[in-house]
Amino acid sequence: MGDGLVLGLSLIVGVVTLLPFWKSTIWWVRVTEFPRIQWAVLALVLGCSWPWTGWPLAVKAVAELGMLACLIYQAWRIFPFTPLARRQVLSAKRPRPSDELTLFIANVLMTNRAVDRLLALIRRYDPDLILLVETDAWWTNQLQQALAKAYPFSVRQPQRNTYGMALFSRLTLLGPEVRFLIEEDVPSIRTRVLLRNGIPVWFYGVHPRPPVPTEDPTSTARDAELLVVGREVKAIREPVIVAGDLNDVAWSSTTRLFQHISGLLDPRRGRGFFNTYHARWPLLRWPLDHVFHSKHFWLRRLRRLPYWGSDHFPVLITLQFAPEAGHVQEESEASREEKREASEKIATARSDSAP
Repeated sequence: MGDGLVLGLSLIVGVVTLLPFWKSTIWWVRVTEFPRIQWAVLALVLGCSWPWTGWPLAVKAVAELGMLACLIYQAWRIFPFTPLARRQVLSAKRPRPSDELTLFIANVLMTNRAVDRLLALIRRYDPDLILLVETDAWWTNQLQQALAKAYPFSVRQPQRNTYGMALFSRLTLLGPEVRFLIEEDVPSIRTRVLLRNGIPVWFYGVHPRPPVPTEDPTSTARDAELLVVGREVKAIREPVIVAGDLNDVAWSSTTRLFQHISGLLDPRRGRGFFNTYHARWPLLRWPLDHVFHSKHFWLRRLRRLPYWGSDHFPVLITLQFAPEAGHVQEESEASREEKREASEKIATARSDSAP
């Protein structure tokens, strides 16, 4: 690696480490939070490379300290999602089928047509609830024909803009509805799911628009949609699950704010990254597909499933309802400043989307 390249990459790593401290919603600021694993690895490589450059000793010392600081900070942000960290959700000690719900979530990639491979995965893992996003009319028709018998309850919102959504369930759905919380062309699903034990669980399916120049130049709408859901579920005392392609990573400032506002738990913490995107680019992966839930559940299993044709890997999770879990698992709490920040983000998004 040439001296100039080492210097240039080091400057980039320094800038992208500092940028997220700026609370701007501009897309090129927010997306720097996505590849924190990659930034950490690059900082390590550069830190090891500086001693072999021809730069003056003082420059090398400052650069190495800078790369070490970047490495430590990036590692600190992703550490909670490693097996070395404390688990936020405890594991169930034994099966209790009547108390359990298995959820399958996947971004199908609207232009993808590998429906048979997706259905093979669904049949193999036999979930109770299936949440699929980016479903257009073709996908909705194919899935309805194949799943209607085994999954008699459904909510379907096909769309041509990659924000269609479909929910299929073998468990009874109570009061299912499609809502447009912030943007008139970005739906979400809200329903209650009746467990086999008769307990109703609130379920929210979300897929907000990402902060990328081809979709939205800022993260304002995405952040607001998540925070609207977060404030809503905070007021619910019954069990709650929020799932979907959030177009945000597990370690971002927005996801952390969502957890504090909602009080929901993240079962990935202390277990692994579960990177779901990009399925075809191994060096550029991060966790975009999420499941959060209230403190009423233990975790039975959490898996990233095999590649099947989409640019996202599916996720399979089994949660076990357990009233006793709420006594040992702590909800996150938002500070006054975080509540104010959430209110401002929601107000800004609603003002921007008003006709």
